[in-house]
Amino acid sequence: MAETVVVRAARPRKPQDDSLNTTETEDLEVGFVQNGRHSWTHEPPPQPPPPNLQPNNLNQQLEEEELKYGAKHVIKLIIPVSLCMLVVVASINTVTSLTESNGQYLLYTPFHDQDVDTRTKVWQSFANALILMSVIVVMTVLLIFLYKHRCYKVIHGWLILSSLLLLFLFSYIYAYTVLSNYNIAVDYFTVAMCVWNFGMVGMVCIHWKGPLLLQQSYLIVISALMAMVFIKHMPPFTVWTVLGVISVWDLIAVLSPKGPLRILVETAQQREEPIFPALIYSSAMVWLVGMADTTTTSDPDTEAQNRRNRQLSETQTDPSTEEQQNEPSATRRRQAQAQQPALTGRGPGSDARARTARGAHQDAPGENARAVEIVHQEEERGVKLGLGDFIFYSVLVGKASSYGDWNTTLACFVAILIGLCLTLILLAIFRKALPALPISIAFGLVFYFATSTLVQPFTAILAQQQAYI
Repeated sequence: MAETVVVRAARPRKPQDDSLNTTETEDLEVGFVQNGRHSWTHEPPPQPPPPNLQPNNLNQQLEEEELKYGAKHVIKLIIPVSLCMLVVVASINTVTSLTESNGQYLLYTPFHDQDVDTRTKVWQSFANALILMSVIVVMTVLLIFLYKHRCYKVIHGWLILSSLLLLFLFSYIYAYTVLSNYNIAVDYFTVAMCVWNFGMVGMVCIHWKGPLLLQQSYLIVISALMAMVFIKHMPPFTVWTVLGVISVWDLIAVLSPKGPLRILVETAQQREEPIFPALIYSSAMVWLVGMADTTTTSDPDTEAQNRRNRQLSETQTDPSTEEQQNEPSATRRRQAQAQQPALTGRGPGSDARARTARGAHQDAPGENARAVEIVHQEEERGVKLGLGDFIFYSVLVGKASSYGDWNTTLACFVAILIGLCLTLILLAIFRKALPALPISIAFGLVFYFATSTLVQPFTAILAQQQAYI
């Protein structure tokens, strides 16, 4: 019993009113001829996309999604900054020896005589700050020079040496100080084993690969340790001067056309390379672990659709050859293909898309390339903050808390977070690298001196007079 499938393409139809200069389109007609008899079914022409998928609404949805995504990463950045400052404040207020220099100061601060008048302390603090800034500028320029000339091994060696000092030496000094403060007796072998394991895990997570949360935790710990070293081994006046000078330098280094940090960021973007993880805290960094595995996991609906695509593509061969071999089966197959758009929602280009789906599924290197591209896009969308910003935020709050005034400490804490939020808002507006220190440090310094000189004496008088507001 022979069957024939006939498909009439849509044709323009003149409207009844000739005054209208428009045309209408007839429906698709699909007919089946069997034993000399035929029957026709009408299918509507392709409809325009629904209103919620129109370009304007789609752009609005994308903007809303980007706003939500940006807000999520702002929160992911505020939390680690707060944790780093809390670790420093808790350590300084529980272990008093962390703020006592015992006559030991940094090599870059040669002027540290405390038995002088205020005017001498001021110029000494500026001298120390300029010396320290000179060292920072020279080291930054050297880093940019090595990066521009692709001396990656030298940079990695430099960063690994710095991480070794922080994770092994400074963590041992911190552990020794805490144990001595609480008078806890622990043998050297146990301390050495703990420091060794702590340091090696940190080196692997930072310079190779590991869980994102563990890597972020180690970066926070490193920043807190470095901040406590600055607080302990820098003269008091020098700390505040260094914070102000380093903010100005950050402004110049990032926004100046020839600024070293701007050159670093632009060079990394041109080469499409990530900046070294030992220098940058990222809210969305993803390690490519197990990317060589071609087995991908997806939801059951996607897997079922892929199986249907493979089955459909495997059954589609050359129609002329198939008709010569078995015409009834070819007719039934074309009948099924003609009915498929109404059943599955697939359009006339389903054959090509099915073959493309099969080729994409069988092409494992292509899947890996797409996965790497998705990972790269995810990393690029994440908000990044230099570890130096973590360090100097913590230095400001930690130094304020070392004087024992909780009003001043809380004021500085809130001021830094407000400045960070404003910086992130400007980042969303201008969409380019911006310095994170100037606004936060400026707010922190203003809040510190205003609270310590105005609010703290006012609250002390209120407490003395037993007056409550």
